[in-house]
Amino acid sequence: MLPVRVENGFAIRRAGVGQRRLATGVVVAVLCSWPGSGRTEPVQPTDKSHFNLFHPTPPDQMREMSTDRPDQTESPYTVDAGHFQVAMDAVNAGFDRDRSGGGNVQTTGWGTALNLKAGLLNNVDLQFVLNPYAKVEVKDHTTGAQYTDSGLGEFQTRLKVNLWGNAGGTTAFAVMPFVKWPLPESSLHNGKTEGGVIFVLGYELPAGWRSAVMTEFDFLANDPGSYSTEFVNSITFSHDIVGKLGGYVEFFSVVSSADNVDWQGQFDVGFTYAVNDNLQFDTGCNFGVTKSAPDFNPFIGLSFRF
Repeated sequence: MLPVRVENGFAIRRAGVGQRRLATGVVVAVLCSWPGSGRTEPVQPTDKSHFNLFHPTPPDQMREMSTDRPDQTESPYTVDAGHFQVAMDAVNAGFDRDRSGGGNVQTTGWGTALNLKAGLLNNVDLQFVLNPYAKVEVKDHTTGAQYTDSGLGEFQTRLKVNLWGNAGGTTAFAVMPFVKWPLPESSLHNGKTEGGVIFVLGYELPAGWRSAVMTEFDFLANDPGSYSTEFVNSITFSHDIVGKLGGYVEFFSVVSSADNVDWQGQFDVGFTYAVNDNLQFDTGCNFGVTKSAPDFNPFIGLSFRF
């Protein structure tokens, strides 16, 4: 999804409030004994295609909760039909020091992010992503100039369609188009309609490891009246650590077609703690590995469903 943006190009954190813990979903399988043979055969997963927003999936047939956070790689799994999921950055921050060209500009950002998801169909969910509060402080240590602004951040709508693997299996794939709506122009948002599309593939690895790869195309407004494209790629690896504690590592990359915009790369690490089947806390930090990326972005968040 689109990052939290300000006019000077500094991103606090991608509002993706990516998946914290890449789950493969729950395969509903029952082993039945064949008379006289002692062999067992799995029963096919329950058909849940008839459930929708107004005819919810029964609680005992719901998949394992999968979240589009805390990493920046999205999850290929959708919210069960007729149910809702909330994911948020309770607090996130961004810190960057730019000394290029002999300058010395320090940028600090703070904010929150909220993703409200509704299961429309068994394989489709609708998402509303909002940055309720964003603040940016810029200080030029060479000239002494300072700038501060705060307020409502960006708002976007996303639609996730899972094409396979929602109910289990070693792989899962989803497509997610999204639109960022044109809020009144300010230093925190450009007042333009923007959007894009995300493709994400999740898969199981040996020894209990899980992974996902994401490719994303963002179509961003430039001045005057033109658009550029950002090409986003990421890969994440996750594993349970002990008990309900899990962790992940990730590499995240952004390349822009706009002039004079350098490649951005980040190395991310984080942890998740599953309190129960419907509530998960997380924390982590994204570290810039290129000069054009923010130096580091720590965050604390949570996800829950009902």
